[in-house]
Amino acid sequence: MIDFFDFSSGHFYVAVILSFLNAMLLCFEGYKFMQIIQLNGYHLTGYFDWLKNTREKYFGRIIMLVLLSCAGIVVTNVIFRIFATPLQYYLSYLGLIFYFLFSGIYLKVLYDSPKKIPLKMTARMRRSMGVFFVLSVFLTFALLLLSSLFTQIFRYGAVALMPLLLPLLAPFSHFLMIPIEKKISKNYIKKAEKKLSQFPNLIRIGITGSYGKTTIKNALKVILSEKYSVCITPQNYNTPMGITKTVLNDLKLTHQIFIAEMGARKVGDIKELCEIVKPTYGIIGTIGEQHMATFGSFENVKRTKAELADFLGKDGFCVFNGDNEKSLEIAERFVGERSVVAIENKFKIYAKNIKTSTKGTDFEICVGDNAIKCNTKLLGEHNIINILLCVPMALKLGLNLKEIANGISKISPVEHRLQLVNAPNNVIILDDTYNASIEGSRRALEVLSMFNDRRKIVITPGLVELGTMERLANYEFGERISEIADIVIIVNHTNEIALKQGLIDKEFDEEKIYNAENTIKAQEILTKIIKQNDVILWENDLPDSYI
Repeated sequence: MIDFFDFSSGHFYVAVILSFLNAMLLCFEGYKFMQIIQLNGYHLTGYFDWLKNTREKYFGRIIMLVLLSCAGIVVTNVIFRIFATPLQYYLSYLGLIFYFLFSGIYLKVLYDSPKKIPLKMTARMRRSMGVFFVLSVFLTFALLLLSSLFTQIFRYGAVALMPLLLPLLAPFSHFLMIPIEKKISKNYIKKAEKKLSQFPNLIRIGITGSYGKTTIKNALKVILSEKYSVCITPQNYNTPMGITKTVLNDLKLTHQIFIAEMGARKVGDIKELCEIVKPTYGIIGTIGEQHMATFGSFENVKRTKAELADFLGKDGFCVFNGDNEKSLEIAERFVGERSVVAIENKFKIYAKNIKTSTKGTDFEICVGDNAIKCNTKLLGEHNIINILLCVPMALKLGLNLKEIANGISKISPVEHRLQLVNAPNNVIILDDTYNASIEGSRRALEVLSMFNDRRKIVITPGLVELGTMERLANYEFGERISEIADIVIIVNHTNEIALKQGLIDKEFDEEKIYNAENTIKAQEILTKIIKQNDVILWENDLPDSYI
């Protein structure tokens, strides 16, 4: 103790410097843990589920880092104690070289790993990282003090033990900030609500569903832009802070319509978004088994999506998907003005004569006795229902069929959502990597089946976030793939067994089933087997929490 706080000896100052240096290093080493917290919307339940499922992979790397570093430090200290010199304590610092060396290797592996959505240094993440840094400084200093008191052979090498705390330091840093973050979020939401109150004539439209929300939103914007100035939530900004950010940064006085995509992972999420946006118009698309792991049951999914219709009430207008059972159930009890659409003649507004090619889709929109021919670059019947959901909204807001058809012709595919890409050697790529739903995968295979004269390759990690039904869903997905594909590349081991069993049980040739650890390895396999005129379906891409 006296030696440690003997300011003239220099050991205290070395400990302080090491504490700060190590805290900086830990901030870089904690990247993955902070990233997963962010990907789970800062909900720690999702983080700890990931930690439980991947503990062997990441704990193993951390333990290896600590063991190798500590071994190098102890050996160095023992050597200098055997050959005792007045500088032995200072020379023992050389053992830290092992810690920084192995940390560098750990960081290289960590940052070279593929990332679908990298960590974003938002204001919230910077605040959490600041707490993380301060905690790391104090914990490292405390560890050095204890080491100096009880394990002289280890001394300052105790810093090498700190990575063991990374899995807990990251969530604890976030946990400490929760009260402050809630207050900050409320302030931003109040600002957004205040700004929206200054737009009394703004038409506000909410869009929800299990999947297809982004496609509907983008299609509706393009169609309504034939007559109005439209602001939409960009990309997948479908959370309270995403919508708030759009209102504060993007909404202008010149905008006449605001379209908000509304996502949810638990009951009450849509209601919360409606309280911010206060929509008077809504679209409820396809409702399916999505995010079952967080919703708990299909009934909870339906109840959450219905929150938009409940908010609209008797004075609202809402469009429903008549081809989807759950959406139709919500429509039947909706007390406001409603419109239900479907493929073929089931309701007043419907689509018919759908013909899909590699150039897009031709179809007719029928509104009662009136009909108009349309063309879109989007592929698949499921995208026609997404477009069709926009038609009653456009009619309600004063557009005619000609304006609607003109708008439909301008709709572009949403990136990574069954996007057709022409590659060299007349190869066609169907990029559906942002799809992770049962229904969406079925539709993607239907589009793939249109290419009768080409060899078909499917690359997929399967379907995730389906809770207890995940294994069965992937087994059935494998069965469907077997009926269409000629070659299959299964990415990652998460659903490998279920997918492969589904393929094999349908007598798919095992020699044409490949396994790849990640998308990079899948690309390497594809490069070796690809031929001219092939068509490749990339179906789904695992979130970083599975990598």
